[in-house]
Amino acid sequence: MSGTNAQALPELKLYNTLTRTKEVFTPLDPAHVRMYVCGPTVYDFAHIGNARPVIVFDLLYRLLRHLYGANHVKYVRNITDVDDKINARAAAEHPGLDLNEAIAKVTFTTEAQFHDDLEALGVLHPDVEPRATEHIAEMRQLIEKLVASGHAYVAEDHVLFSVPSMPDYGKLSNRPLDDMLAGARVDVAPYKKDAMDFVLWKPSKPGEPGWPSPAGIAVPGRPGWHIECSAMSWKHLGETFDIHGGGIDLVFPHHENEVAQSRCAFHSGLMAKVWMHNGFLQVEGEKMSKSLGNFITIRQLLADWPGPVLRLNMLKTHYRQPIDWTVKGLEESAKTLEQWFDAAAPDAYPRPAPSVLEALADDLNTPKAIAEMHALRDHAGKKALAGTLAFLGFEPGPMEAWAAARVPVLTIAAEEVEARIHERIEARRNRDWAASDRIRDELLALGVALKDNKDGTTSWEPKR
Repeated sequence: MSGTNAQALPELKLYNTLTRTKEVFTPLDPAHVRMYVCGPTVYDFAHIGNARPVIVFDLLYRLLRHLYGANHVKYVRNITDVDDKINARAAAEHPGLDLNEAIAKVTFTTEAQFHDDLEALGVLHPDVEPRATEHIAEMRQLIEKLVASGHAYVAEDHVLFSVPSMPDYGKLSNRPLDDMLAGARVDVAPYKKDAMDFVLWKPSKPGEPGWPSPAGIAVPGRPGWHIECSAMSWKHLGETFDIHGGGIDLVFPHHENEVAQSRCAFHSGLMAKVWMHNGFLQVEGEKMSKSLGNFITIRQLLADWPGPVLRLNMLKTHYRQPIDWTVKGLEESAKTLEQWFDAAAPDAYPRPAPSVLEALADDLNTPKAIAEMHALRDHAGKKALAGTLAFLGFEPGPMEAWAAARVPVLTIAAEEVEARIHERIEARRNRDWAASDRIRDELLALGVALKDNKDGTTSWEPKR
């Protein structure tokens, strides 16, 4: 445990998709806590749904570093830079270039955009951010192990994992075979021995990127999607590690197949001890879709809102629950952050408040943590508020710049505002609540927001 401060540290509990229970987290090695999270496929700007796991597991990373010490936590989040979508985007955007050159341009540009977006969201860099194409050797090694042990086979220049060779395949997703077949969305190719078998390696098409193939295959090829994460987690975290995270949509087939590959390659009963998955995201009550016109990138949102607002808006909903992304929610998040930063004492404690830590230690209970933040603001916890905000990844700079850029436009003179306020105070003295409300609403329509203070006075500010 970290010895950075004297306060007692809470016991961490996490919900484990594998066991479907909330468990006390006990790392395999407290001096070397290891976490892997599936990262982006870099071919376009990341959308707001992509931001959810990044923000959720950034928060967990911060919490683990606090509980176990920054030097005792290793966080790996990968970059997928070999994919059909990347190939298509590269060919379309750079038709005059060799495809490999075009792919490099697309992936490096997109990765830089992704990093810029995450920095604006207050997300820490992982300790390691491996690229798939830099781990082809490890993928080939895993595939060779699987073929040698009878868990994979070669067919028509493909290598496929033999699902029937693993008796407890499907344990993570816990789905009936028929559901898994429907969810896999795979072609039942004639060379497959079983409909559930999935590709570990496939031959490259003419002009596509290709590497020397494993298992004695003569033609160049490229990896299947699932083998990438097994190889990268093995390389950087070992055969078994503590936490594997990602979106709920990855449980099957991606994570299920990762488990199969890794466990069978290493003859192990465990790949990751704890599996964590964040819930789905929808926009204004509907599934996000380009066809519905509500497909929103992080970059588009950052044009209108500061990163801390997007971050808080994501954390207001518990990570395992579905989230409805709305403009109203963003407005509320902005107001909340302004209140917190206004209330935070400059001589802050350099650590998070114990009540917030307790909430987060209970399976990242961010709604409870936010309620505790409100309590800090309203009572005697203002010194703890600034330290807690920093711990959670909220910095005041972006909010201050955003506020400064929103120049309010008044359509009424200040003297007239004061006169209307005096008129309203008189109405309230006479218990004429209808007149009081009417004046408040009229001023609001003119760009003036009123605030009734506890001492009976009324202050005002331009509405932002």
